[in-house]
Amino acid sequence: MTVTIYDVAREAGVSMATVSRVVNNNPNVKPQTRKKVFEAIERLGYRPNAVARGLASKKTTTVGVVIPDISNSIFAEIARGIEDIANMYHYNIILCNADKRKEKEIRVINTLLEKQVDGLLFMGGTVTEEHIQAFQTSAVPIVLCATRDEKGTYPSVDIDHETAAFDAVNTLIRHGHREIAMISGTLQDPANGYARFHGYKKALEQAGIEYQEDLVRIGNYRYESGVEAMKYFLGLKKKPTAIFAATDEMAIGAIHSIQDEGLKVPDDFSIISVDNIRMASMVRPLLTTVAQPMYDLGAVAMRLLTKLMKKETVENPRVILPHETILRLSVNHLNK
Repeated sequence: MTVTIYDVAREAGVSMATVSRVVNNNPNVKPQTRKKVFEAIERLGYRPNAVARGLASKKTTTVGVVIPDISNSIFAEIARGIEDIANMYHYNIILCNADKRKEKEIRVINTLLEKQVDGLLFMGGTVTEEHIQAFQTSAVPIVLCATRDEKGTYPSVDIDHETAAFDAVNTLIRHGHREIAMISGTLQDPANGYARFHGYKKALEQAGIEYQEDLVRIGNYRYESGVEAMKYFLGLKKKPTAIFAATDEMAIGAIHSIQDEGLKVPDDFSIISVDNIRMASMVRPLLTTVAQPMYDLGAVAMRLLTKLMKKETVENPRVILPHETILRLSVNHLNK
């Protein structure tokens, strides 16, 4: 049978209110009484009912996390940062995978808010008007992680995706490349896909390089779309000398597509991307990439959320973390 707070109170010879105060770490309990209650809890194997405690305190010490694609190593690393800080501040995480489907994201957001989470972290993904409407059904704090809403209404932690892309393309330009193709993410994603595309165009423009529409292919951030995009570039009469891929996964797909044709990176094509997933330092040649601080994105977002949940002062609700260009072996100086 389930042991209740009544059983513990009877065993310890105290009131249920006293047991409740001990369980909730109320300081207004005598040390000897606290000791008696803990001994009774241990003898009976009592486990406090988290739901009941949440109803009483109006706090559940749980945080809902919406992750767009749990198979993506970027989000796995971000989630690790979230969980480490959550544990530090004694919060439990409910992690929900949305399979990169907007309707599932909305459903998951509503479910988490119905479960009375103390806060919500929305990770990656495009923040649409439907997302905003779902957020507005609750008064709990919400932080966007590795994404932003267009109007900047919600607190967020991200990198400057446009500048990261600009820096990547500029690296190719400094290596002598002018025929630079891009494997882009969806342009319907303003926070990430479009921002990186705009950074690509901006770098070309500042270098006096004409933008060519046929040197851009739209992918879905994943390996397979990198393979397919590179096949298209390989079929062009006038081929690019360098490729900027919006993600490491697409870059790795492009590398393999090049190698399947008996060509070499960087001898025949230089390749650079953004993210710095673990595979970037495992693929051959080692991938030159602009690193985003994935663990820190999660850790800083969770710390921001704890401040909001505890109603602490937040000086900057929209945090931009620095990125860094990691020069490896996939970019060569163009032979004149």
